[in-house]
Amino acid sequence: MHILWTLIIGFLAGAVAKLLMPGKDPGGFIVTTLLGIGGAFAATYIGKAAGWYQPGQGAGFIGAVVGAFLLLLVYRLIRKSMSPRH
Repeated sequence: MHILWTLIIGFLAGAVAKLLMPGKDPGGFIVTTLLGIGGAFAATYIGKAAGWYQPGQGAGFIGAVVGAFLLLLVYRLIRKSMSPRH
Protein backbone atom coordinates (compact mmCIF):
# COMPACT_ATOMS: atom_id res chain seq x y z
CA MET A 1 0.00 0.00 0.00
CA HIS A 2 2.94 2.31 0.72
CA ILE A 3 4.19 2.15 -2.87
CA LEU A 4 0.70 2.81 -4.25
CA TRP A 5 0.37 5.87 -2.01
CA THR A 6 3.79 7.14 -3.17
CA LEU A 7 2.72 6.68 -6.81
CA ILE A 8 -0.46 8.69 -6.25
CA ILE A 9 1.38 11.45 -4.39
CA GLY A 10 4.06 11.44 -7.11
CA PHE A 11 1.46 11.79 -9.85
CA LEU A 12 -0.07 14.80 -8.11
CA ALA A 13 3.35 16.23 -7.25
CA GLY A 14 4.39 16.05 -10.91
CA ALA A 15 1.30 18.01 -11.93
CA VAL A 16 1.94 20.67 -9.28
CA ALA A 17 5.64 20.88 -10.18
CA LYS A 18 4.67 21.46 -13.81
CA LEU A 19 2.34 24.26 -12.76
CA LEU A 20 5.09 25.84 -10.64
CA MET A 21 7.59 25.66 -13.50
CA PRO A 22 5.91 27.22 -16.52
CA GLY A 23 7.28 26.95 -20.00
CA LYS A 24 7.53 24.33 -22.65
CA ASP A 25 8.05 20.91 -21.18
CA PRO A 26 10.16 18.79 -23.53
CA GLY A 27 8.66 15.49 -22.37
CA GLY A 28 4.97 16.17 -22.09
CA PHE A 29 2.48 14.87 -19.57
CA ILE A 30 3.81 11.33 -19.23
CA VAL A 31 7.42 12.37 -18.60
CA THR A 32 6.26 15.01 -16.11
CA THR A 33 4.19 12.40 -14.30
CA LEU A 34 7.14 9.98 -14.19
CA LEU A 35 9.40 12.74 -12.88
CA GLY A 36 6.80 13.47 -10.19
CA ILE A 37 6.75 9.83 -9.14
CA GLY A 38 10.54 9.78 -9.15
CA GLY A 39 10.55 12.97 -7.07
CA ALA A 40 8.23 11.39 -4.51
CA PHE A 41 10.46 8.32 -4.21
CA ALA A 42 13.59 10.50 -4.04
CA ALA A 43 12.03 12.70 -1.34
CA THR A 44 11.07 9.59 0.64
CA TYR A 45 14.60 8.16 0.39
CA ILE A 46 16.33 11.44 1.25
CA GLY A 47 13.88 12.12 4.07
CA LYS A 48 14.53 8.72 5.61
CA ALA A 49 18.31 9.19 5.27
CA ALA A 50 18.06 12.62 6.93
CA GLY A 51 15.85 11.27 9.72
CA TRP A 52 12.76 13.27 8.71
CA TYR A 53 10.66 10.15 8.09
CA GLN A 54 10.41 6.91 10.01
CA PRO A 55 10.69 3.49 8.32
CA GLY A 56 7.46 2.77 6.45
CA GLN A 57 6.58 6.43 6.26
CA GLY A 58 6.60 8.17 2.88
CA ALA A 59 7.39 11.72 1.94
CA GLY A 60 4.69 14.27 2.43
CA PHE A 61 3.11 16.09 -0.44
CA ILE A 62 5.35 19.16 -0.13
CA GLY A 63 8.50 17.01 -0.09
CA ALA A 64 7.28 15.15 -3.15
CA VAL A 65 6.56 18.42 -4.98
CA VAL A 66 10.04 19.71 -4.14
CA GLY A 67 11.58 16.44 -5.36
CA ALA A 68 9.52 16.53 -8.56
CA PHE A 69 10.37 20.19 -9.15
CA LEU A 70 14.10 19.48 -8.81
CA LEU A 71 13.93 16.46 -11.12
CA LEU A 72 11.96 18.46 -13.69
CA LEU A 73 14.54 21.24 -13.51
CA VAL A 74 17.43 18.79 -14.01
CA TYR A 75 15.55 17.10 -16.85
CA ARG A 76 15.01 20.42 -18.62
CA LEU A 77 18.65 21.40 -18.22
CA ILE A 78 19.83 18.08 -19.63
CA ARG A 79 17.38 18.22 -22.55
CA LYS A 80 18.38 21.82 -23.28
CA SER A 81 22.10 20.97 -23.32
CA MET A 82 21.48 18.00 -25.65
CA SER A 83 19.31 19.88 -28.13
CA PRO A 84 20.99 20.96 -31.37
CA ARG A 85 21.87 24.62 -31.55
CA HIS A 86 20.94 26.52 -34.69
